[in-house]
Amino acid sequence: MKIQHIILVFIIILGFSPSHSQTPEQLFQAVGTPVNPKVQISWNRYYTAEGLGALAKKLADAHPNLIKVSSIGKSYEGRDLWCLTVTDYQTGQEMEKAAFYIDGNIHSNEIQGAEFGMYTAWYLAESFGNNDFITELLKERVFYILPTINPDARNAYMKGDNTANTPRSGMMPIDDDRDGLFDEDGYDDLNGDGEITQMRRKTSYGQFRANPSNPNRMDRVSGDEMGDYEYLGSEGIDNDGDGRINEDRVGGYYDPNRNWGWGWVPEYTQGGAHKYPFSVPENRAVMEFVMAHPNIAGAQSYHNSGGMLLRGPGAEVDQGSYTRTDIRVYDALGKLGEQLIPGYRYLIVYKDLYSAYGGELDWFHGGRGIFTFSNELFSSFMLFSKQRPNADERDLFNRKLLFEDNFVPWEEYDHPVYGKIEIGGNKRNYGRNDPGFLLESDAHRNMAFTIYHAYQMPKLVIEEVEEKDLGGGLKEITVTVGNQRLIPTHSDHDIKNKINRPDYIRIEGADVVAGMRVLNKDLNQTDEQVYNPSQIEVPNIPGQSTVHVRWIVRSTGDYTIVVDSQKGGVVRK
Repeated sequence: MKIQHIILVFIIILGFSPSHSQTPEQLFQAVGTPVNPKVQISWNRYYTAEGLGALAKKLADAHPNLIKVSSIGKSYEGRDLWCLTVTDYQTGQEMEKAAFYIDGNIHSNEIQGAEFGMYTAWYLAESFGNNDFITELLKERVFYILPTINPDARNAYMKGDNTANTPRSGMMPIDDDRDGLFDEDGYDDLNGDGEITQMRRKTSYGQFRANPSNPNRMDRVSGDEMGDYEYLGSEGIDNDGDGRINEDRVGGYYDPNRNWGWGWVPEYTQGGAHKYPFSVPENRAVMEFVMAHPNIAGAQSYHNSGGMLLRGPGAEVDQGSYTRTDIRVYDALGKLGEQLIPGYRYLIVYKDLYSAYGGELDWFHGGRGIFTFSNELFSSFMLFSKQRPNADERDLFNRKLLFEDNFVPWEEYDHPVYGKIEIGGNKRNYGRNDPGFLLESDAHRNMAFTIYHAYQMPKLVIEEVEEKDLGGGLKEITVTVGNQRLIPTHSDHDIKNKINRPDYIRIEGADVVAGMRVLNKDLNQTDEQVYNPSQIEVPNIPGQSTVHVRWIVRSTGDYTIVVDSQKGGVVRK
């Protein structure tokens, strides 16, 4: 018998199957987590673009009535931009439900947003039928989840010679100093350990010294003190002989989060803006997808780091696009987010950080009227549940909880320019990216924030249908339509700029003589719609409020009332 067959028999004897989940008898549920998922995924690690694609297809195969996977376009290097559409397909058409959009990893080194998006799809599908809240949510809502919208740069960050901060942006080769040459990898792994760390050199006039209790740690000296070391920058050499180290990197100039069609300004004003709005192919694919899905009422873009729940505007000049009515919605969601994710802060981009033009966040709100957040993932608060841990506390975390897995010990190296130096320091996957044991917790809390946002998208109900006999074969029908959630069917900015069509409330199967909006039901104030009176146009159905419409019809039998809202779904009675 072959050794593989012996192993398989041994596994079966023990009661395990190499291709199936464990049996319910072998498990005890931890609350808040699917107990026996059809697709087992480890959430304490990161996946390449190809790994994410494989996970998406596994989820779709395991949950064909809940998840469909499609490519919305191609990246600069030809990779698919995978989208997971998650909803209960047995309860209505996808486009007749209010939709929530999630993407991540627009910047190459801001990777965990992809895992957070994938975790959301996994959690929703694996919880369906077992958790009443999630089950009802997927009956009413649809989620469009694009784990990574920059797969080329994601792989470049993971597989290339990079630090925690490179490459930040895209994949276009850039000759920084215009010498006709560029370094494909950006940096050079001089000691061949698979990491780009730091270079230091001993000197009598240094600004740093080794910490007495931890020689791997470098402390900056102060006052009139003299240190033992000088920093020489990130590991690398002069590739093209021009006397400069670590230049001519891939992706040196364009930033895909400065290339969106709202508030875009050219390169001389906003570095990284690229040629024109949506000139980055990945951005154009997302734009075309969103334009084709006007049912998107809420959105989330994941970045890192710093633990922030960001809303726009990105630039002060766009303050007017956020009205008091819209801000009340953002404030309610943002403040709840601070409760759900300890250490995260609800902030405004231009006011609390910096001015950014042509950002995705602003295009979603300004260009499409979608209530949108951009979360900066991972916070130092997560180290010891304390804002701004000091150097000693960070050192304790690294040594006692990570066991210095984040660090490459210093070792000597003969550099062709600097002579005898030492190479070492933090690995690229430390600082911006969640450590493995914190990754699932951070993913779950951020997911909960997006689920609550999706829950608060419009939920429309036909509250009441009143009939009144007017005599002469005529009947008056008054319909009350309610929105049971916080978010209106149109943002204030949307209404003022007529971004999306109005909501339609129509009557089918009746001979309509006249139709009108009821402006004040108590005072019987109405506004007649002369054209196409069977379908009344309503500019907005506010959150947690009602609207009223009325028809005069010739006496009839059965009829149907239909509420048709792009961002609120379709309801029939």
